[in-house]
Amino acid sequence: MKDEDFASFAKKNHFIWGPEPEIYGGSAGLYSYGLNGKLLKNKIENRFREIFILNDFWEIETPLITPEAVWNASGHLEKFVDKILVCSKCNSMVRADNFIEKQLKIDASSFTDKKILETVTKKNLKCPRCNGRFLEEVRHFNLMMKTNLGFEDAYIRPETATTTYLPFKNFYDFFRKKLPFGVFQIGKAFRNEVSPRQNILRMREFTQAEAQLFIFENEKNKFSKIKNILEESLPLIPVKARKKRNATIKQALKEKWILNKALAWAIWLSYEYALSLGIPKNRIRFRQHAKEEMAHYAEDAWDLEVRTENYGWIEVIGNHDRGNFDLKQHGKFSGQNMSAEGKVPGIVEIAAGIDRLFFCLIENSYVSENVNGRKRAVLKFKPKVAPIQAAVFPLQLKDKLPELARKIYLDLKNFFPGFTIIYDEAGSIGKRYRRMDEVGTPFCITIDYDSLKDKDVTIRDRDSMKQKRVKIIDLPAVLSVGLSK
Repeated sequence: MKDEDFASFAKKNHFIWGPEPEIYGGSAGLYSYGLNGKLLKNKIENRFREIFILNDFWEIETPLITPEAVWNASGHLEKFVDKILVCSKCNSMVRADNFIEKQLKIDASSFTDKKILETVTKKNLKCPRCNGRFLEEVRHFNLMMKTNLGFEDAYIRPETATTTYLPFKNFYDFFRKKLPFGVFQIGKAFRNEVSPRQNILRMREFTQAEAQLFIFENEKNKFSKIKNILEESLPLIPVKARKKRNATIKQALKEKWILNKALAWAIWLSYEYALSLGIPKNRIRFRQHAKEEMAHYAEDAWDLEVRTENYGWIEVIGNHDRGNFDLKQHGKFSGQNMSAEGKVPGIVEIAAGIDRLFFCLIENSYVSENVNGRKRAVLKFKPKVAPIQAAVFPLQLKDKLPELARKIYLDLKNFFPGFTIIYDEAGSIGKRYRRMDEVGTPFCITIDYDSLKDKDVTIRDRDSMKQKRVKIIDLPAVLSVGLSK
């Protein structure tokens, strides 16, 4: 599905609206999740909750706004910047790495200021608006959105990670002064992007799900949870190997591709999460960061990337060994003791971009196929992740069919409180099936005249389009099997 087709399909089926606010012309980088989109986004977030709670992480929620001192300590005030080129003729600005990548079809994400200027000069790159020359300097534009707390300077958080570290002393008390322990947070973050682009992949307001494992440095290679997954295989691109290698976790640790066992476990957990959403294995890889690419806090970093039709490989989950940089910095700047047992713990992080996973899930689930000479668009989501799990249809709006259909619909809603069941009586059965195919509903249940006398219904499977008769009394059990996949 091409980019413009994605935008059209997502809007038509009420997944994504925008740029918002539409009635005022829209602002780049701001989108709304429509009625079906919000259902899907909830499922992606809830799957994160399920997996990480199962693996002993606890959820917290922290403020969106924090004082400037926090971001000075974390390094964001100095280092959280985009590199900008300014036209000497019309004064328009472009983000340097994006501009170079678009013009030359190369990766410029790790370019230094010097390399950017050398490239612009050597390749004679000029302003896309007026064809003027750029100033011979690279300006740094801080991505954080500034605000005030009364008369105090503050910032809206650009990530959920930093605000998760600040209550460390409370975590330590809650976990009875024992490490390691894990916490996670799902919430909004904000970045004043110079050039928001690629639909919902790079927005000014977005959702992150970030898990943090607090662990002593000398315990990272003694991490006991690794023992049951050492033979699990991962699609890795280590810096040392320079190409994709399907390797077991045991091999990756032996070759010292992955820094330690705790990080290896985190990488595996992010893989399990992505697979549970329905991202195909053959479209996932882990790419290790080179030293010059690594964030200022990172000791090792692996991005879980998903291959997309429109943008190639994109990062959706970052796995980082952050060392003890964060707690040291906040201890130093706050004057508080951020140690445990006399040592400052390290942090292993799993940082998922919910919006990016949303995009990849739709793009990788979309299928266009011909059925009996007619084109069918269908989203083949995993049943658990689909926005709507089942739709109930009366064949006709007469002869007590709607009454029976509504009773079945209400019974199913009560039986499956965690799933979304809908009732639809508008249009022909064929049109209703097509509507549900396009939003990825795995099962449609039709109540017809035989249902009145035989007490059974027709269930249609989204992927195969096969239909079978099922007794009404057996319907919950049959759906339970289908929805467990």
